[in-house]
Amino acid sequence: MRETIDPTRRRAMRSAKKHVSAWMSQASLLTALFASGLLVPCASSAQALETANDNSGAANAPADIAGSGDDFWNLHAQGTVTDQFYPPFAAPYSGAMSLDPHRSSAETTDVTLYFGLRLWRGAGLFLDPELDQGFGLSNTTGLAGFSSGEAYKIGANLPYPRLQRAFVRQVIDLGGDAQELDDGPNQLKGNATANNLTLTVGKFSVVDIFDTNDYAHDPRHDFMNWSIIDAGAFDYAADSWGYTYGGALEWNQDFWTLRAGAFDLSTIPNGKQPDPGFGEFEAVIEGELRHEFWGHAAKLKLLLYVNRGSMASYSDALAYARETGSVPAVAPVRHFQSRAGAALNFQQDLGDSLGLFARASLAQANREAYEFTDIDQSVSGGVSLKGDRFGHPDDSAGLALVVNSIGRDARDYFSAGGLGILIGDGHLAFGPEEIAETYYQAALKKGVALTLDYQFVEHPAYNRERGPVSIFGIRLHGEI
Repeated sequence: MRETIDPTRRRAMRSAKKHVSAWMSQASLLTALFASGLLVPCASSAQALETANDNSGAANAPADIAGSGDDFWNLHAQGTVTDQFYPPFAAPYSGAMSLDPHRSSAETTDVTLYFGLRLWRGAGLFLDPELDQGFGLSNTTGLAGFSSGEAYKIGANLPYPRLQRAFVRQVIDLGGDAQELDDGPNQLKGNATANNLTLTVGKFSVVDIFDTNDYAHDPRHDFMNWSIIDAGAFDYAADSWGYTYGGALEWNQDFWTLRAGAFDLSTIPNGKQPDPGFGEFEAVIEGELRHEFWGHAAKLKLLLYVNRGSMASYSDALAYARETGSVPAVAPVRHFQSRAGAALNFQQDLGDSLGLFARASLAQANREAYEFTDIDQSVSGGVSLKGDRFGHPDDSAGLALVVNSIGRDARDYFSAGGLGILIGDGHLAFGPEEIAETYYQAALKKGVALTLDYQFVEHPAYNRERGPVSIFGIRLHGEI
């Protein structure tokens, strides 16, 4: 939970002790959850592992449902506690959606179950119930590239349940080399051919399938910043927790993949719930090429998307403000229109456990962002290193840089006092938002890791008159 520390030393010490105590309590609860074995779907973890490796098929699955070596069902779990804090920073003024300039901290906790059930050959049903608790820094506002992918736009003091994913996936073999699918969250152990069609329908996250990257995409294992783990200007359909309803079709061939999908937008921009009638929607297409450069594997992806819904143009919001003598607002001038965008995504294996990644994205800059965050242009890149080089193969580290920006109309809108999805200082002296992030993840034991993270933010929320900000983070993650 976010709290502002009183400047007196005594109160600061009491507050720090209380915060550390709360974090340790949550970490202890999380550790006990996994240590207890209560979430394992059989008598012991050893039995679960034996079942997962049984080539005769888990639970003696019927031959017409699962092939030889295919699991009939599985169950996994994860838990993550993330804590971020920063010292005071310079800010001559603040607005309704500014990052609090005082010393602040915030924590989030989530525990997720991953249940998979084979329906018939090549098809599975997947359900991911989750318990969430906590808040992002300043209630997840004040940064366009927000600092924690574990922080949702809605926070709560007490844990609350959500069914984050509920989808069916069908894989249709089209020939090619046989591939073994490992047992894991949202994946049943089995076999498929390299060439296949994969259809996913139901509730899930758009970025489960699109804009993925092996080195920067998972806030529970690698980087945390929103605009590093995803393309910053990819305004993907999502509710306030990052999930939506829709479908995606993937055509996989030897060295390329073509993906296409349609997804439900929220009823209103940045809304809590998707439109029940699919009246507002997103269409997205992505092409992927796999090749080798310098003898190492590489991937290049091009993504195009368009959102169709009731949204505002910044120029209309400014005109309405001039007519009414008020602060510009987007809600009164929304009407049905489109906002399109594109993203490039690249990753390169450099050998010796070293990887390189980069993204570049842009979106139509004269209209408000609909779902993700207030970014019209974004360029990011970095490196990821596994610990093999220094004798810790399960450890990893990374360093990344990202520069985010907005268009001229958006600058005028925020300068006049307008509010966006995550930002709004009441005034704006524009400067590109520049963020550097580095992390080190240390494996404590099998399935448990501790991460230390640091982010430096120049011009938070595109404002040269506020900041810079140093954000420190710690993350405890466990999985079975």
